Parts: sequence; C-alpha cells; structure tokens
Amino acid sequence: MGSVNDTSLCVGKTPWWKEAVFYQVYPASFKDTNNDGWGDIPGLIAKIDYLHDLGVDCVWLSPMFESPQKDMGYDISDYQAVFSRYGTLSDVDYLISACHTRGMKLILDLVVNHTSDQHPWFQESRSSKTNPKRDWYMWKPARYDANGNRMPPTNWRSYFAGPTWTWDEHTQEYYLHLYDTSQPDLNWENPECRKAIYDEAMRFWLDRGVDGFRIDTVNKYSKRVDFPDAPVTMPGETDQPAPEMWCNGPRIHEFIREMNEQVLAPYNAVSVGELSNTPLPEQVLPYVSAAAKELDMVFEFSTIRLGTGGPFHGKYLYREFPLSELKQYVATWQQWLEGTDGWHTVFCENHDNGRAVSRFGDDSTAEAWEASAKTIALWQATLTGTIFLYQGQEIGMVNMPKDWPIEAEYKDVESLNFYKEAKASGDVERIRKTEEGLRILARDHSRIPMQWDASPNSGFTKEYSGLFVHGAFRPVLQEDETLFVYVKDDQGFEEGDVQAEKRRKALVVMNFSGKPANLQEHNLDVAATPGCKHGEERLLVTTLRKKDMSSMEAGTLRPWESRVYLSF
Repeated sequence: MGSVNDTSLCVGKTPWWKEAVFYQVYPASFKDTNNDGWGDIPGLIAKIDYLHDLGVDCVWLSPMFESPQKDMGYDISDYQAVFSRYGTLSDVDYLISACHTRGMKLILDLVVNHTSDQHPWFQESRSSKTNPKRDWYMWKPARYDANGNRMPPTNWRSYFAGPTWTWDEHTQEYYLHLYDTSQPDLNWENPECRKAIYDEAMRFWLDRGVDGFRIDTVNKYSKRVDFPDAPVTMPGETDQPAPEMWCNGPRIHEFIREMNEQVLAPYNAVSVGELSNTPLPEQVLPYVSAAAKELDMVFEFSTIRLGTGGPFHGKYLYREFPLSELKQYVATWQQWLEGTDGWHTVFCENHDNGRAVSRFGDDSTAEAWEASAKTIALWQATLTGTIFLYQGQEIGMVNMPKDWPIEAEYKDVESLNFYKEAKASGDVERIRKTEEGLRILARDHSRIPMQWDASPNSGFTKEYSGLFVHGAFRPVLQEDETLFVYVKDDQGFEEGDVQAEKRRKALVVMNFSGKPANLQEHNLDVAATPGCKHGEERLLVTTLRKKDMSSMEAGTLRPWESRVYLSF
C-alpha cells in the first residue's frame, strides 16, 4: 500500500507529519477524572478540545498498557490490555474516534526492546530451558572467576545502575536487561519473537485505528551476540558502560526495515524512533532516509542531554554549559539534512528530562520565568523540523521546588537508583553533586501533575510553515554567549514547493540572558515597532506583552526578550 515517508497521505508533496504539531501526553499525570491520584484516558478525552484548540495535530500517548508500573508503564505485561487505573480498551477506542472526528491523529508508545518480567512470554521463557519461548529472551550461563565465584556473562552496566544481567535461580542462568531487573530484553534475533511483536504489539492497535507509533529505544534491538566484555572506562567499578554492544548493532537496520515493510508501510503508519547514543549525523541519516524505508523521524538527544554527565555512571552530575555550546548543537542538527532525503524533529522536553525553562531558561523569578519561557517557545517554533511538545510545556511548567526532599518526593526508578548508588559510595561530594543534578535533570520533574489553571496560549500559524518548518537554518553570532541568532530561509530544503516571488527570510533574535542586550553592538540593525518596515524587514512577533510593546527599543532586547523579523 504505502511506504515510510509515504506520499499518499500528503498535502501536495509534503507528508502530513512534517508540518504537524505532536503533543505528548504522560497519562499518569495529565488529567485525573475519578480522584484516585492517577491521570486516566477519560481525562485525556475530556481535554481533547483543549488540545485541538491549541493547534495539536497528533497526540502521542505514553504507555497506558497493562503493567506492574516498576518503570511507569515502560514495563509492559500485556500489549493488548489497558492498565486499569488508566481505563479500558473501550476508552482507547473512544479516544481514537475523538481524535479522528476533530481531524487529529493518535500515536502510541511502542515498547518492544523489553517487556515486564510479568509478561506471559517471559513467564514461559523462564519456566524451563526447553520451553519454546526460551529463546525469545536473552539467556546466558554464568562465568566463574579463579576462586569459583559466580559472575555475570559480561561486565555491562545497565542504564538504571548495576549490571545488565540478573541470575534466575530456577533455570540457573542469567537474563539480559538493559534497564531495570524487571525489564528483560526481548531477543530480536528470533524470527518468531519478531512476528509476535508485529502481531500483538503493533497490528492489534493499528487495526483499532491508531495512526502510528513513537518507538521506544529503537536502535537497541540488535545486540552483539558474541557478548564480549566492555573496555574498562570506569576504573574500580565492576560494571562498565557498554552502549557499543547494543546501540546501532549489526542487524539493526535489517530489523527496522522488516518492521516497516511488514507493518508500518502497509498501514501508512507514522513512525518516530527514540535514537540514543547516536551523536553523529552520518549515523542518524540511515534511519530516516526516505530511500532507506525505515523510519519517518527520530529523536536525537545531543541538545536535550546538555548538562548531564552522560547516560551511565555520572548522569546526574550536572555540569554548566555556555550558550555557544547549545547553539553549536542546534546548528549541527538543523543543518545536517540539507541535500538529503531525511527529516528531523524539534523538541526540548519529554518524559525523561527536567523542564526546559528550569534548564535552558530562568525560573528564579516570575518575570524571568515568563520571559524565558516565551523565548524558549519562540526558539522551538522557528526551528526546521516537526515540532513535538510535552504536556505542560505550553504553559511553561518548571521543575519541582528545590527544597523537596529526594527520598520522599522523587519516585522514578532511575533517579532513586542513581541516588542510592551515590549514597552507597560514601563520597560526600558525589552525594551532594548527585542531589544537585537530580534537582535539575531528574525524570521526576516532567512527571508531576499537569497544571490545569493555565492561561490561554497562542503560537505561530500554518501560514509560515514553509519558512519555519522547512526553511534552511543559518546561524549568526555563534560564539556570543548572550544572543542566540539565526536566519531561516525558505530557499532551503524543498525549493520546488516555494515560488520564487514568495520566498522569504526570517531573522530570529533571542536574548538568552537575564541582562539587556544591545543589538547594534553586533551590527544587528532591525526594526522595533510591530507592523513597521525597515528596509524590507518587519517585526513578525515578539515575546513582550502587548502593554510593553509601545516602549520597545530598536537596538536593545530586554532580559530574555526575543523577536522574529520577516523580510521579503
């Protein structure tokens, strides 16, 4: 029927998802309708008009499947059932209909690198070494040291701290888990396992009308099956970081092409993959090239991971970074697609990171919060690619208060594991730095309840999609540590779609600091009054409130103020 990057559902030459606004809903904290302390699918249905009015084209619903909730639903025990606190299958069917009747779409989280250890597949797999599903997971015998002590098959360290292997007493072997011990990894080398994934986790939902998937950990399905030890990069530690053993593995593109060919393409299903530990553009392009027929889009995390100490041992040892470093990452991932047939995503928040205003902006005062939140919104809205918003981002939600105690208020399995590991070290400075990092970076911050008393919001209309969604990105003043400036030019990636006489440019000027910024010092001579012209430029938008616009200064940006100038 179709293929990845299919054009049968396009407007003109452009697939619908390129110009769509996606909005991620984390169901546990979005909207609670029965006062049990958990958000639910009826809550999302109740707010579907809010999302429609906001301009959302597609809702991404984070896992709502049956689960023991050891990792907030990313440990699935039944792909075809709904966790009772979230609702029922009928609720999901109604949600699909509610989206479609409003011209919106719905995608689900596809979590198929691993399951819960309570999933029937794993229960069968661990029942005996001869069970037909034994090879649906990754089992290995123990190793022994010179003194006869039992050791895991490899020295690989998991994402949630500790080894990637857990001993199963019943069958006397270890099973692999890149994440929590309760999340055993599926064995994608087994074709029967892959077929079950396609049938039970994908076709079941596509047949019910969902429009595609955000695909969790999409580049981790192919492991090094010779299972070598990782090199020692953390001296003194038993378990070593080993992403090279499972990220972008030897058969990964084969597996994803098969998934597309057998499931995604026949349903014209949109796909956006979570692509971690893939920091080079030449590594990313094979996943999103239209010719490769794998995925429509991916999330690449270089920008959103700024400030972290890496994904393993020191993840929550926060480090300060200059604005120029942020700008360099943005420039790299805005320009890498030029001359290719791939596509990109634009995002600065999700369920795995602290809030953007608390990380990239300033939440120290009400004035700084409002100004920096608007600047971050303008920054995201003027970048090339498909926009993904996370719930609460549209109202500038911030991190939890810094005085909330970690042991009492932080619930995430990753946060707590890293904190426990720091405390077990006995290193007072490491404990202090880990606490500081968690208060900025922890996944818990994005998972607190959505604040429904927000004021109305507004943003860019589709009128400028050719310029902002598709336009070429040209950085300016890259070394400046106060101003973030770039030009968007719709003579960019898809020149055939824009008539020559309608080609436009936009100058985006943002003050990423709490101090006034003089534009003329940087030879940025731009207009100040809305609607007026300066040469061929006019002010398109500013983050100032209307009451403050009469006092705008042409050559000066207020703290955290941003503007977009349009030229023809």
